[in-house]
Amino acid sequence: MKQANCRIYDFFETFIHSIEEELEQPFARMAGRSHGQDQLSYFKRIAAVNYVLAHDDGVNPKHLDEADIILIGVSRSGKTPTCLYLGLQYGIAAANYPLTPDDMTIQQIPKVLENVRKKLFGLTLTPAQLHFIRQQRRPNSEYASLAQCQRELQWQELLFHQFDIPYLETTRISIEEISAIILNRCGLRRQLYG
Repeated sequence: MKQANCRIYDFFETFIHSIEEELEQPFARMAGRSHGQDQLSYFKRIAAVNYVLAHDDGVNPKHLDEADIILIGVSRSGKTPTCLYLGLQYGIAAANYPLTPDDMTIQQIPKVLENVRKKLFGLTLTPAQLHFIRQQRRPNSEYASLAQCQRELQWQELLFHQFDIPYLETTRISIEEISAIILNRCGLRRQLYG
């Protein structure tokens, strides 16, 4: 960059000396320190995030038995962002699987989930919130209609009760809170930082 014909603002060099003085600690000048000292934790985090991405939205149902947890719920119920947070912050191998209107006709857990039932955890929300979220995605569609949202959520809750699947109503809580509650209720432990 210094060889390019452009103006350079090096914030590190500008402030590093005063920061060193204030902290009474010399700058280590080592790349990659933001990942922390524990490289094993870093690689666990990356492996967990890769697992989450490979097992998002039921796209790859193989290796679901390797998941620490599998979030299920209707479309737009917050499964993907919660799984990503669990992977990134806790090193949890979290998969997610959508419950679809096609599943409603059979009144059963999708076959691909039968052997991993003990790992299932449901996410739900109010029909009004689901309607609002879906309207952003597909305005004025049957998918986003309040009646469709009500039908899907009612069926989902019956399924959770019928098969004794723990679940959480997430309308007014953050992903951080959702994740902490899931970890607590399922007895999962942080896989990072020791």
